[in-house]
Amino acid sequence: MAEEEILKSWEQPMLKPRIEKVVVNISVGKSGEPLEKAARILKELTGQNPCKRKAKKTIRDFGIRRGEPIACMVTLRRQKAIEFLKKVLPVVDSKISKECFDEYGNFSFGIKEHIEIPGVRYDPEIGIFGMDVCVSLSRPGYRVKKRRMKKTRIGSKHILTPEEAIVFVKEALGIEVV
Repeated sequence: MAEEEILKSWEQPMLKPRIEKVVVNISVGKSGEPLEKAARILKELTGQNPCKRKAKKTIRDFGIRRGEPIACMVTLRRQKAIEFLKKVLPVVDSKISKECFDEYGNFSFGIKEHIEIPGVRYDPEIGIFGMDVCVSLSRPGYRVKKRRMKKTRIGSKHILTPEEAIVFVKEALGIEVV
């Protein structure tokens, strides 16, 4: 599908994609003080309290026990998600690889050091953490597939394709897809 055709199809409001949510994850690999520091960084960056994620299984080589908290994450929606993306995208030079997109148009990228984000200063007490940023895109009406009551299938033409997601990301966020 050509870019002009995609843009023309978005004249119908139910076909125009939107950012559903942005999930920011910092995986530390151990509980205790390092996890608390990572949670503090996420709270500073997003303005929301992060929730801790527990290990699903024991890995002796890494010293991880099942059920031990090893990561923290935050889910951002609506305007907060867009503001966070605009703050974080300059770190990756507003360029994302085509391989970062999945078959449903969602994409993710990583940040190696949180101090590269504009406005964040290095604090020797906290240290440096990397993070994963996962962006979910969808069309209005996609909730019909995920809701708890009266779930229904969605037509194949309503599912977002990677090509449409790339055009949307270029248009809405000014990202260059390489």
